[in-house]
Amino acid sequence: MCSAASAESSDCGDRPAAQSSPSIVGSKPLPRTELTKKLWAYIKKRGLQDKKNRRNINADAALKAVFNGKATVSMFEMTKLVNKHVK
Repeated sequence: MCSAASAESSDCGDRPAAQSSPSIVGSKPLPRTELTKKLWAYIKKRGLQDKKNRRNINADAALKAVFNGKATVSMFEMTKLVNKHVK
């Protein structure tokens, strides 16, 4: 969590979106919370959450670029993979 004292640390403030994800979240810097919200909105809008195992995300072509080519990832793995693309 960001506080006034830690606002200058790398875990706080706006971060540039990944080069592989501008079609998903845009190219402007976003706080991690907004990045996550936009990613989930994209997943829900396109029905990419697995119908049987709701913890899994079935990637489309745009998400495969973010998910390092994986077709299906868990919610927890998704966070880890997305963080690799955040500067």
